[in-house]
Amino acid sequence: MSDKKPTITTHMARMAMNNDPEIRTWVEQWLKNREREKYLATGAGEDTFDNHWLYVKPETMHEGAVEGYTAYVEQSRKK
Repeated sequence: MSDKKPTITTHMARMAMNNDPEIRTWVEQWLKNREREKYLATGAGEDTFDNHWLYVKPETMHEGAVEGYTAYVEQSRKK
């Protein structure tokens, strides 16, 4: 048996998020926190982040699906 982890595809990650609101909420918060760090590092203020997030959320959720879902799976294994 191989120790290699199965590859998570964008389709797998998106399906998991679409079928389980808990996963979607976790991944969205993880991606939002990561985006907040990048946004604040540019010198922008916390007070404008929520508006920024509304603008970038759809693309960030799509592009970050695999990375966010992978982080969710990893933290779930640690529990």
